[in-house]
Amino acid sequence: MRRFFALCLVFILLAGCALAPTQAQPTAENIFFAMDTVMTLRLYEGGDDALLDEAEARVKELEALWSVTDENSEIYALNRDGEGPLSRSTAELLDTALGMCRRTNGALDISIYPVLRAWGFTTGEYAVPDEDAIAALLPLVDYTQVRWDGTYASLPDGMEIDLGSVAKGYTGDILSDYLKGNGVTSAMLDLGGNIQTVGAKPDGSPWRVGVRDPEGDGNIGVVEVIDQAVVTSGGYERYFEEDGVRYWHILDPKTGSPARSGLVSVTVVGDCGAVCDALSTALFVMGREGAVAFWLRHGAELGFELVLVEEDGSVTITKGLEGWFALSGQDRILAVVQN
Repeated sequence: MRRFFALCLVFILLAGCALAPTQAQPTAENIFFAMDTVMTLRLYEGGDDALLDEAEARVKELEALWSVTDENSEIYALNRDGEGPLSRSTAELLDTALGMCRRTNGALDISIYPVLRAWGFTTGEYAVPDEDAIAALLPLVDYTQVRWDGTYASLPDGMEIDLGSVAKGYTGDILSDYLKGNGVTSAMLDLGGNIQTVGAKPDGSPWRVGVRDPEGDGNIGVVEVIDQAVVTSGGYERYFEEDGVRYWHILDPKTGSPARSGLVSVTVVGDCGAVCDALSTALFVMGREGAVAFWLRHGAELGFELVLVEEDGSVTITKGLEGWFALSGQDRILAVVQN
């Protein structure tokens, strides 16, 4: 098993979700940088270092297709040219992303990219854009204007898309299927805060994944999962402050400004990493009432559960997490949403 540098310890402290300590030791491990984050792949039963090398190579192949900043990527070419054919992997990701845009009625919108850039969230040159700049960009935020026939895509003049809100979750699904197909029965994949588990821990017990406290160090609680994904989005992940106001990267597509929904983090637990990834953003935009209503309508169909943290520190979980989620302390109000 390889030896790796201390960056792993730093990353676990920064991630929205992190694997709680386990006595089991991985039989193979790989840590690498891709999709603008540190990824950690650990195998516990089945597979070896060579398999993880292949998994890393696959992640980087996908990144090369989907990056919005790589001039050689398919998405960069589509944004530049306004049209073009897409490979099978990109086509499947675009299908998934557009489907989630429709499901969430635009709370997730892959065409928000130019607005994100105006705020500096894509470049690190943060600034509050003036109202006229946002007003000029908002007509371009409309996923329904993406023309897509399954192989060839076209965009209206000036529109650009970014599939990043679904890409890591979709990558987790691909890696999970790949590892299972090669005999892995127990693994944990940390794709930059997106946790994807394969099976259970070697002793058959669930994985314990911490949900970060949005307002401080440590976790607000721990969720137990087997063969599922856990994805968190929060205003604390990427933000800047100006004149005492915090501006985070989760934008409301209707306003072009940071979503002020009353939530400070949304954790989605489910069978499909891509669905969890997309919903963690969309439900943050919707707020508690909208997120609960969406779960009541689509939770069973899409196979997901929720942990919602509000500005006042109260926590709401959906019924399917009863017995699978526990608060780390007793100083918070915990509500359970029933069907």
